[in-house]
Amino acid sequence: MLTVTEHAAGKIKELLNREGQADFGLRMRVVGGGCSGLSYKLEFTEEPDGDIDVIKSHGVRVFVDMKSALYLAGSELDYDDGLMGQGFKINN
Repeated sequence: MLTVTEHAAGKIKELLNREGQADFGLRMRVVGGGCSGLSYKLEFTEEPDGDIDVIKSHGVRVFVDMKSALYLAGSELDYDDGLMGQGFKINN
């Protein structure tokens, strides 16, 4: 399944605390992107709905639906804060 780096978990916690949503988790989905293929969608949510895997790592919860889990299997969620830009990065 998906793994979450300690750096990514720290950033998730920071963002949740900033938004006053410390008890929320991060929902990850893989969605169709038209001509550009598949893309990732990340959003904060309080509780998962439907058929969801809950991944607990480094004190955060990540929610992944079963369809997206097929594409995210073996991937790693990291956070890049380098000079070329900041953001979450999915390493396949």
